[in-house]
Amino acid sequence: MTEEPPAAGHDLSRVVLPSRRGSARRDRRGRGLRGPLLPPTLPGWRTRGERFDETLLSTVERLEKHLGSDLDGVEFAVEEVPPSAPAPWETGAVPLGRYFPADPAAGLSHRIVVYRRPVVGRSADSEDIAALVRDVLVEQLAQMLGRDPEDIDPTYRD
Repeated sequence: MTEEPPAAGHDLSRVVLPSRRGSARRDRRGRGLRGPLLPPTLPGWRTRGERFDETLLSTVERLEKHLGSDLDGVEFAVEEVPPSAPAPWETGAVPLGRYFPADPAAGLSHRIVVYRRPVVGRSADSEDIAALVRDVLVEQLAQMLGRDPEDIDPTYRD
């Protein structure tokens, strides 16, 4: 039971609030506590964003084996969408990724950002997503290293 709120200057210690019993809320109608809808062993356990992140990480690991120390200090990131103000050289289509050069004065290392929603929007299935992520990373790494994409990954555009 709840009493009326005290008027200004009255003692707040007299306010009585109803007790909340957590077990009564969690075990409604005697059917047991709620459990997860999907067990962690099923693919549906991970979100689409987590699956995209895993795809990006596996692609970066594969490229690191090929490029070795060229990727030391390079940061990779995923963002949902590109910023609303495009770079001056980005005209027409929505960018799928972007390379940000290092700025030692500001303490920033090389960064490559892949935009999840534009990549997923251009893909039909998870294999297309993986192939497009690979192409975007290869193109951005080629720009960063000043090399041709085919030098970065021989399977580029296969």
